[in-house]
Amino acid sequence: MAILSPSFLTFKAKKLNLYKITITIILSTISYLAGFQNFRGTISIDTTSSSSNTVFRCAPANHKTTKLDFGAHHFAPIPPSPVAREHHFPPCDPKYSEYTPCEDAKRSLRFDRSRLIYRERHCPESHHEILKCRVPAPHGYKVPFKWPESRESAWYANVPHKDLTVEKKNQNWVLVEGERLRFPGGGTMFPRGADAYIDDIGKLINLKDGSIRTAIDTGCGVASWGAYLLSRNILTVSFAPRDTHVSQVQFALERGVPALIGILASIRLPYPSRSFDMAHCSRCLIPWGQYDGQYLIEIDRILRPGGYWILSGPPINWGTHWRGWNRTREDLQAELSQIEKVAKSLCWRKLVQRKDIAIWQKPTNHVHCKANRKVFKRPLFCNSQNPDMAWYTKMETCLTPLPEVASIGDIAGGQLAKWPERLEAIPSRISGGSLEGVAANNFVENSRLWKKRVAYYKNVDFQLAKTGRYRNLLDMNAHLGGFAAALVDDPVWVMNVVPVQAKMNTLGVIFQRGLIGTYQNWCEAMSTYPRTYDFVHADSLFSLYKNRCDMEDILLEMDRILRPEGSVIIRDDVDILLNVKAIIDVMQWDGRIADHEDGPHEREKILFATKKYWTAPNPDQDQGRVAD
Repeated sequence: MAILSPSFLTFKAKKLNLYKITITIILSTISYLAGFQNFRGTISIDTTSSSSNTVFRCAPANHKTTKLDFGAHHFAPIPPSPVAREHHFPPCDPKYSEYTPCEDAKRSLRFDRSRLIYRERHCPESHHEILKCRVPAPHGYKVPFKWPESRESAWYANVPHKDLTVEKKNQNWVLVEGERLRFPGGGTMFPRGADAYIDDIGKLINLKDGSIRTAIDTGCGVASWGAYLLSRNILTVSFAPRDTHVSQVQFALERGVPALIGILASIRLPYPSRSFDMAHCSRCLIPWGQYDGQYLIEIDRILRPGGYWILSGPPINWGTHWRGWNRTREDLQAELSQIEKVAKSLCWRKLVQRKDIAIWQKPTNHVHCKANRKVFKRPLFCNSQNPDMAWYTKMETCLTPLPEVASIGDIAGGQLAKWPERLEAIPSRISGGSLEGVAANNFVENSRLWKKRVAYYKNVDFQLAKTGRYRNLLDMNAHLGGFAAALVDDPVWVMNVVPVQAKMNTLGVIFQRGLIGTYQNWCEAMSTYPRTYDFVHADSLFSLYKNRCDMEDILLEMDRILRPEGSVIIRDDVDILLNVKAIIDVMQWDGRIADHEDGPHEREKILFATKKYWTAPNPDQDQGRVAD
């Protein structure tokens, strides 16, 4: 029997130990993998917790989890909000392509027809009446022509109505030429065109020196008067009711001209006192002398001291036109006499009447007017209502008093600078202390801030920086109008909205700057047609309306009034923007959240979004499908 050497035995022992270690490692690995498969141990994030109390924990196999992404990213991914799963906003039926909730024709029939009250704003009264769907553009909708071409042309597919082309075919309001609508600039009282008509006005009052900047056109038709005043640096708010002509204001907005649906009936126009330098009516068919002169009293409220009221059409120059107007001489003469009487009672001075145009001027203060109340017993001066309150505020038959002056030669409320100096001059509503907490230095700083912000917007959104890409802009929470002021050199106009829930009523300041705007409650729809605006800006809007109304309803209204391929910028707290982002993700918007202009450490963030192009389906094809 061979005797094994000690070295050989040592080698065998080491080899056996190596086998044992190898087998142990293999068995341990198999056991670990088997356990991993059974437990599937992942780290899950409880996204229902607030951002400051995020919970990390292991999750069982049947638990749906959000897996951590350990990859390198320049921006941290935004966790999906639970709210995104709860929302679904299908396209509305194509019959709603021109839906204007607060001017709905069927709803209006419930209201009083006297004084045309039924044509005022009447919004859905209950939650179930509010549409939870996205209003479609008509099939064939195209991006509007760029300004200034849009002043003369629009796509027929965008506003497919021919009523005015028939009813006003001899007055050159609008013509259909193939796929286009053409606007020659005509009007009932300006057959030679709006430009020539404005030239005639310019021979009577100075339209060139910058003293007239803001205007209002009552019963505007297709807003040709306002459209052609733009080339003279005069910014006009045009309005007309949604009546049998259907689409007057819609035509105006499609042309790239400021306009709103509205009417003089029983409530004040949605503007503060002393807003406009000039008011205009060209055969607007408003009964100025009736109801104790209430409509002229309302024009007086919104005219600045020294402002002008222009009237053409019946009953002006009735001796020439009475046969064509199908009215008697006596009737027209009586109407003119009544207008003259009301104007005198308001202390207006008739400056001139030449042919078909008459112009009155409001006094620069009320020193004489208060003295002559012994002669004119009516209207008395108002002593109760806030003169700037104008949201569902009933009109009164009293005269809005102008601010007190030290001497008869002073201008009530202070002298306004001429345009363009007016834009950056300290508004008298601020220098006079009317806005508590806003001083001259605050105004200057606000202007500087918005120039910085708009420059940042343009660096992020190259479309905003592209000249001609946008025309109609809406600022949903305008404050002092800084956003609009920073864009004044661009070929755009901005409708500055001051929400009625805002802490301060700043709309008067906006008008004193030579900008335009309106009041609005964003828990209701705006008095405008769908696809009105190319671009919508909302600064802290959702913070303002938190716990007042549903975020989704405001976003659906934004979607209604935004054109296909239009853009949105929303600034707000990051938590609010995460919820906004979750909703717009199911609304066919493309959006992303970017840092504040001052850097990533600011809680306020900025959401940039674009509404995708989509329309109602072709009516000749499957009605159940949305056309992309």
